[in-house]
Amino acid sequence: MPTIFYPFSAILGQDAMKTALLINAVDPSIGGVLIRGQKGTGKSTAARALAALLPEIEVVDGCPCHCDPDDSATSHAECAERMARGESLPRLRRPMPVVNLPLSATEDRVVGSLHLEQALKTGERRFEPGLLAAANRGILYVDEVNLLADHLVDLLLDAAASGINLVEREGLRYQHPARFMLVGTMNPEEGELRPQFLDRFGLCVGAQGLEDTAARREIVARRLAFEADAAAFHRRWEPEERLLADQVVLARERLSAVAVPEAMLDLVVRLAIEVGAQGHRADLAIIKGARALAALLEKTAVTATEVAEAARLALPHRMARSPLDSDANLDERLDGVIGRLIAGEEPPGTAETEAEVPEVLDEMTDSMEVPGSMAAGSILFAFLKKKARKPT
Repeated sequence: MPTIFYPFSAILGQDAMKTALLINAVDPSIGGVLIRGQKGTGKSTAARALAALLPEIEVVDGCPCHCDPDDSATSHAECAERMARGESLPRLRRPMPVVNLPLSATEDRVVGSLHLEQALKTGERRFEPGLLAAANRGILYVDEVNLLADHLVDLLLDAAASGINLVEREGLRYQHPARFMLVGTMNPEEGELRPQFLDRFGLCVGAQGLEDTAARREIVARRLAFEADAAAFHRRWEPEERLLADQVVLARERLSAVAVPEAMLDLVVRLAIEVGAQGHRADLAIIKGARALAALLEKTAVTATEVAEAARLALPHRMARSPLDSDANLDERLDGVIGRLIAGEEPPGTAETEAEVPEVLDEMTDSMEVPGSMAAGSILFAFLKKKARKPT
């Protein structure tokens, strides 16, 4: 029997976490999501529930990499060669693959292994696919990623960034596509992820337990109802799940048409510079995140609203910080920077530049008149809630 996961839309609160996951579902090239938080805050539940929102994919039947039968450019060597010969490949529609990477996994289990003995005997390469092949065109989920061996984290992040898994053993070389959405979860109390790995995740969000009495009671009631009858509980949330799923599909279709005005590029660059983000990954993550969010909000162009929201997801783990800085202090400082730059103000103690920030940066939607006036993630779910109330 197929496993029934807790519905994504039934997760109460944690809007920043859910927004980050949906943004990456629209544009996996953002670089994945790292979810940091306390135990029992729905991190694993949200990561597993996301796959149910994503559409089925068409694959070559029997292919270990789930290659697209209509796209030789993104297929692994064997499927690409069969397509080049004009062979009609068997097709199969299947749910979005979700691969869990256990902490005990070896390097060969993750990247795959080349059988040297077979190559020496027959002269033919024999490759045993690993978890990266199984995750191609799907989701790779790593729980407690901070406890994973450093060299495995490095392999995962390299493959996620390049979209290719390259295996080299004793002069033999094999590569295959590895385009997946990387989702990592961790509890900071068990140890932090090294800074060089932390920066490689496109977005990073925190998850904390809710302190509101009514909200906590509702969380417990929903979970008990799910455990009592998972199928009935899932049917109860089916309309909300369908709305989210349709929104992701539509956003994927319109993503390439969403314009990024030069004023927004300037704003992103200034944000990254002012908070002390090193390199250029932060700039790219904000731009891509803002564009994906704009697509989910059914906008034709990125505005300051989406930039501010994406910055809250892409910058906190990249900001220059001292050992005494808390997450709350960083969030407050980031909101201050966002508000000042959108208002066109220069950093304290600096001279005004000749070219002022364009007036378009002051254009904020009704849902966020002042940066920081709403918690991260609230914009998207306020929009979806409003859309759900509209008559069909």
